[in-house]
Amino acid sequence: MAGHRRKWARAEHLHHPRSTWSARRLTKLSVLRASPRPPPRRRGFFVARRANTHSPRNRRIMTTEQMTGAQALVRALENVGVDTVFGIPGGAILPAYDPLFDSRKLRHILVRHEQGAGHAAQGYAMVTGKVGVCMATSGPGATNLVTAISDAYMDSVPIVAITGQVASSLIGTDGFQEADIVGITMPITKHNFLVTRAEDIGRTIAEAFHVAGTGRPGPVLVDIAKDALQATVAFEWPVALQLPGYRPVTRPHSKQVREAARLIVQARRPVLYVGGGVLKAGAAAELKVLAELTGAPVVTTLMAKGALPDSHPLNMGMPGMHGAVGAVGALQRADLLVALGARFDDRVTGKLDGFAPHAKVVHADIDPAEISKNRHADVPIVGDAREVIADLIVALQNEHEAGRKGDYSDWWRQLGAWRETYPLGYDTPDDGSLSPQYVIERIGEIAGPEAYYVAGVGQHQMWAAQFIKYERPGAFLNSGGAGTMGYSVPAAMGAKVGAPDTTVWAIDGDGCFQMTNQELATCAIEGIPVKVAVINNGNLGMVRQWQTLFYNERYSNTNLHSAKRIPDFVKLAEAYGCVGLRCEKAEDVDEVIAKAMEINDAPVVIDFVVHQDAMVWPMVAAGTGNDDIKIARDMAPDWENGD
Repeated sequence: MAGHRRKWARAEHLHHPRSTWSARRLTKLSVLRASPRPPPRRRGFFVARRANTHSPRNRRIMTTEQMTGAQALVRALENVGVDTVFGIPGGAILPAYDPLFDSRKLRHILVRHEQGAGHAAQGYAMVTGKVGVCMATSGPGATNLVTAISDAYMDSVPIVAITGQVASSLIGTDGFQEADIVGITMPITKHNFLVTRAEDIGRTIAEAFHVAGTGRPGPVLVDIAKDALQATVAFEWPVALQLPGYRPVTRPHSKQVREAARLIVQARRPVLYVGGGVLKAGAAAELKVLAELTGAPVVTTLMAKGALPDSHPLNMGMPGMHGAVGAVGALQRADLLVALGARFDDRVTGKLDGFAPHAKVVHADIDPAEISKNRHADVPIVGDAREVIADLIVALQNEHEAGRKGDYSDWWRQLGAWRETYPLGYDTPDDGSLSPQYVIERIGEIAGPEAYYVAGVGQHQMWAAQFIKYERPGAFLNSGGAGTMGYSVPAAMGAKVGAPDTTVWAIDGDGCFQMTNQELATCAIEGIPVKVAVINNGNLGMVRQWQTLFYNERYSNTNLHSAKRIPDFVKLAEAYGCVGLRCEKAEDVDEVIAKAMEINDAPVVIDFVVHQDAMVWPMVAAGTGNDDIKIARDMAPDWENGD
């Protein structure tokens, strides 16, 4: 059935060509694709992936040139489709920077700290669908990348980190600026390479990009010895990949999919539990069709915000530690969880043995290691979320055609009561000071759904998830798994480079902001006009909240500057070549945001001075079960009488 097109029977009637679907899937689909797939994460290195040196055609187009290993590195990056590299030169990687100077295809952005390079590569990857690239030298340059690499690993972001290494003769001798970065990053990379021969550089780069961007995406490290960069080599392209055993499963098993469909139509209280894997697979359109076909409630995790529009009536909101009461209640009272690209992490489940106690579990994930890792799966499905959902739609159509369809009317009456009784909200401070939730809410409403929002970690991250409405997939970037302070500014920088015509807001806390704000200099010099909202409560806000609730208000080492403004963020912004603004009153919020929106030729930093005691609610305290969620201090929902 090669060459056929699959149709989504939706108003748009947009088509997307596929050539590998079986006849069964082609003939059974009556509800299919609503929009073309987002930019594929594999884009840019198909030529390397498909290379077959035994093919007569490839032998005809194979090119061979004499060059240094450093030139081979640059040429390989160009050939796999890289257009931007974030990095800092140093001794061991310096040979690579010489030919990089001559490249007309690669833009190198000189960051101020290697961690910033890594987070920028993440932001770039998340908005473009391509593999992000960062580069550093050996020793401390490489180790400064570790936090960003770990962050990318936890959140399945495809980046390739290229590091210089001391000459191969010095490896293992504790040479100057030597660090075993391969050993250091082994637990936090999808794969890593140590290259000591110039002739291996081109193939290794092709393999690194293939591994990073296929299957479950993630970070790959390529560590290259300095003498390999300096040696002369016969560079050939395209190359044949040598990755024995690396065969990610993308197509799900049909029997498991049919069993999942059977459980869905039999369930009385199902929930579609949607994780970040759905966004990684570009499956938002498929998810919408599945949700509307089943009529089941949907919860979207922190990493899946926008996978189903927040305004969609089937979307119950975000579950978890600071999730909506209705979303948490839906999971707890469900009799079936259909987990799609989610990993049952502790921030969603709370105390694991009390999570969704009466639910059977269908768990679909491209990474087989995630299935049944935290919660036993009654129906395990290994496969790409987009493929799984498409097959599940087919199987459900078959169930419906056979007269088997779920009745969730009683379930929705309960869900509707929770949603109406316990909506998200916040209090305005009695002393007239600025509410941080109001600030973030107004940024979302003024900038609109087409903007990208990049949050740091802490209270402001949760408020950004709660009070900005995400209507499209991929609009919200944040550090979910690792919870990295300092993520926001450099990730926003990378996002703006990847989407230069789209507004990018970094929503940061004053604690997070001070960890990586040196990248504002990069933004100013490189012409990357991000907009930064510093939610400045003078404290490490989330830690202070825990001290308030669990440590008898003993505020040990969470106050950042007492009564003085140290630093003064407006002056700091101006020192970095940015526009600095300050807002302390609710009546000025809209005007200040509008002014920032009008400035598009320089980065803008707004110091929003907010109340220090604002808290994030609802909240499930760490180590407790989701049934113990509090809607405010000492206030809990009445689960039994919620209807």
